[in-house]
Amino acid sequence: MKPPLIIVSAPSGAGKSTLCQRALKEIPNLVDSISYTTRPPRATESEGAPYHFVSKEQFEVLKKDGFFAETALVHENWYGTPRYQIEEAHNNGKVLIMDVDVKGAMNLKNLYPTALSIFILPPSIEELKRRLLVRDAGKTQNLDLRLENAQTEMEQSRLFDQQITNENFESAFDSFKKIIENALQRA
Repeated sequence: MKPPLIIVSAPSGAGKSTLCQRALKEIPNLVDSISYTTRPPRATESEGAPYHFVSKEQFEVLKKDGFFAETALVHENWYGTPRYQIEEAHNNGKVLIMDVDVKGAMNLKNLYPTALSIFILPPSIEELKRRLLVRDAGKTQNLDLRLENAQTEMEQSRLFDQQITNENFESAFDSFKKIIENALQRA
């Protein structure tokens, strides 16, 4: 049977990337998807970790050529999931875990209805704001937009197969891991 695709989404700062990275270390046969984006890299990021960084012009060419399974405009930047990563994981009997925004998750769920979708919720908007300020070294650029988008994204969490509140990382990870392992056992 075809291995499942796991789609993980959350507001920026809720902890989805950290949960996915740990799952990749602890769950066999799980492989990472590396999306393309037009946003500039953060200080801790480099090409291919965690994104392929391209110009808006390069992104448009790739999009026009059908390179992406899905694309979404988020916080004024484009993000896209390359088709080849999904096909490659499937052909190698691996399970692809995808860390994407809500728009991308809905696009992927429409393309792959049997995919498992998981939404990570922050404990509160106040805690999300605190996490974003810590992660971004106190910079408030786009903070209001991110918080506004977070509220909208959280309202869509019920559209996902599973929801986890990331109040305590270890507890959230235990739930995350169990959900994924249960899905893999059913595949």
